[in-house]
Order: sequence, then C-alpha cells, then structure tokens
Amino acid sequence: MEAIHTTDKFNETIASDRPVIVKFEADWCPDCRRMDMFIGDILEEYNGYDWYNVNRDELPEIAEKYEVMGIPSILIFKDGNKKAHLHSANAKTPEEVEEFLQASL
Repeated sequence: MEAIHTTDKFNETIASDRPVIVKFEADWCPDCRRMDMFIGDILEEYNGYDWYNVNRDELPEIAEKYEVMGIPSILIFKDGNKKAHLHSANAKTPEEVEEFLQASL
C-alpha cells in the first residue's frame, strides 16, 4: 500500500480510470492498527487494484472534502469521483471489509 502525502499526489492518484482504493488512517488510531493486522490478506486477494493510504492528520482538508469523519475508512475512487465509502464503524473485521469491496468493485 503506497502512502500519499500531498494533495496534488492524492488528486493525481484518484483521477485514474480504474478503481483506486484509499485507506484513511492515523498514527494514534487503535482501530487502524487492528485493521493493519488483517488488511494484508485482503490486499493479496484484491491485488488487481491499486491501494493507497492517507494519514488523515497529514491531509485533513482531503479527509474533510470526502467526509471521512472516522478512521479507519476505506474509499474507492474512479475518474476523480468517490464511488464508495466504508465508514469506520463498519470496518472492524475482515468480513466487513471484504463485503464492502465485493459490493463496491
């Protein structure tokens, strides 16, 4: 999963004509660390997609623009538009993340 550290890189990344998956997280977030324990298997299963992560505290204006109120959150973008959003309350287990990806990709 490649980290995005600038607004320009973020905008360039989500402009892809293929679905792009972005995980919003923060260093202080215990639920983010919990997700890190299982996200590797999901990355392998969905390795045909480009995965990125954004530290919400580094790019708060991006998080606000795309209504990322809780973390971790997973968003799917295509052609510069947000297509799907898995909110933090529903991103606690591998099953919830997989269900979201199956329904959204």
